[in-house]
Amino acid sequence: MKKGLLEILAGRPVIFDGAMGTELYSRNHFINVCFEELSESNPDCVRRIHRENRQAGADVLTTNSFGANRFKLAEFLLADRVGSIARSAAAIARDEAGDELLVAGSIGPLGKKVGPDISDEEALEAFTEAILALEEGGVDFIIFETFSRRNELALAARAAAMTGVPYIGCMAFGERNISRSGDSIEDSFRPLVESRHPPMMLGFNCAVGPKQMLENLETFLPSSPLPVLVMPNAGYPQIVRDRMIYMCTPEYFASYARRFVEIGARGIGGCCGTKPEHISEAAKSIKSLHRIKIEIPAAGRTISPVDPVPAAERSLFGARLCRGEWVTSVEITPPLGYDLSAVIEKAGKCRLHGVDSINIPDGPRASSRVSPLITAERIQREAGIEAVLHLTCRDRNIIGMQSDLLGCAAAGINNLLIVTGDPPKLGDYPHATAVFDLDSIGLSRIADRLNHGIDIGGKSVKPPTGFLIGVGADPTHLDQQREISRLRLKAEAGASFCITQPVYDADALFRFLDSARDIPIKIIAGVWPLASLQNARFLKNEVPGVTIPDRIMSRMEKAASKEAAREEGIAIAREIVDLIRGGVSGIQISAPFGNVETALRIISS
Repeated sequence: MKKGLLEILAGRPVIFDGAMGTELYSRNHFINVCFEELSESNPDCVRRIHRENRQAGADVLTTNSFGANRFKLAEFLLADRVGSIARSAAAIARDEAGDELLVAGSIGPLGKKVGPDISDEEALEAFTEAILALEEGGVDFIIFETFSRRNELALAARAAAMTGVPYIGCMAFGERNISRSGDSIEDSFRPLVESRHPPMMLGFNCAVGPKQMLENLETFLPSSPLPVLVMPNAGYPQIVRDRMIYMCTPEYFASYARRFVEIGARGIGGCCGTKPEHISEAAKSIKSLHRIKIEIPAAGRTISPVDPVPAAERSLFGARLCRGEWVTSVEITPPLGYDLSAVIEKAGKCRLHGVDSINIPDGPRASSRVSPLITAERIQREAGIEAVLHLTCRDRNIIGMQSDLLGCAAAGINNLLIVTGDPPKLGDYPHATAVFDLDSIGLSRIADRLNHGIDIGGKSVKPPTGFLIGVGADPTHLDQQREISRLRLKAEAGASFCITQPVYDADALFRFLDSARDIPIKIIAGVWPLASLQNARFLKNEVPGVTIPDRIMSRMEKAASKEAAREEGIAIAREIVDLIRGGVSGIQISAPFGNVETALRIISS
């Protein structure tokens, strides 16, 4: 039997589909056409949109009936066809959803103000007419979308209560976190929450893009009295060289979808401008996140853990950290091919300039590159400088991850940075699957167990490994309580040091450090020099965990040339290092586009 919405919500977040109107318009149905009537005159087009959202990973298909009420249809002389249009829209979605997916009957505002234009009774009649037709067509529940006046949404909820149909109530809030009628989130939803027939979920859709919606909901989501559905637009266009560019790529949308879930959202979907591609990336990101479920078995009764090698003896990098000395690291990304000569040459140059280690990412931005483990081994052997090797949970199952850890020990690679990893992006490998048997906390526990001479099956490992375990953290994450809590768990799992996301706001870092002062872990600040205004825009808009203040963006915008922008980026990075030097154990500099000269100029300042 098909699960109901609340039953699914009990186990994981639910994926809703993207914008219907956007898709219809992109398929040459323009605004002089009644989009809802297309469910009868061009059902195949509507069906294809539902099918693409289903294939994208949506759990809920939303009917093409947003404006199917007597007042809006009257504009097209179709007021007498509310029932047939709504039933047709529901039937198409129901047929495409089958028994596996849920169908939400979309109902939007009536297009008339309640009070000055129509009475409460007229509004109730119009909502009831649409609800009953959608129910007859086979929907599982109603979703009231894009309401901007709480009195109208309250009347819609009353109509749902009168018919006994379950529903979700959604409001559109602007940048100031208030509705068009000037009501706050709490005031807007209070009539629904306190009613005898409350909604299954409270919804936020339209009006703003993912970034603004996340900021708006930062305080409401964790304390919401009901499960929350979040459906942002595809973002605001930005002016780039006199062109209006929408920066909200599917990957960018997915990164925010994941953040919504992290701070409490139970449903994710898309509104204006979102396409099946956005839903696909969001679905992969969120569903892979909830596959992190494997518990590490306890050690066998006959195996006793051994004392680990002291952290100061695990590596030169670890020794410097233990002595309280300032450490430096430069991030160099492995090449797309297999020729490592240039990487080794750059690493050797860093050693000559006194850099302590080379930081080596593992498939950054979900890209496929030469093995970072092999890269690390070659750098240590041929360039004579220690590596800090990233290990992600994305690409290998728990068996493969332990094998890689043992391989690191065999190759003498003891400095590890363990991260959960980015979900596969839409790009060169759109069908790649993410594994995520564990997250970074779970993998840190495995590495720590190996340090105590015990593997994941509870068997003895002799000699024990000597890993210096590092992890990541985001000082600007909106849910700082969760970020600090996870950092504490990472330290308890065996982490000795932490490297932060790139820091552009020293005050935010200091607030993070203050919150983490009781956690026994050395914190190294990530510093990413900006190479150009375009680079800054990309980082700000498309890289999860990177927050660049407006004052920094303004400085980059004022740079008159490419070289001037590069110099400004270096100057900004140097200023940040000077500001934070007394508060952290060291810095990790990312070499922009592989340019280690830029990184060395910052380290030597």
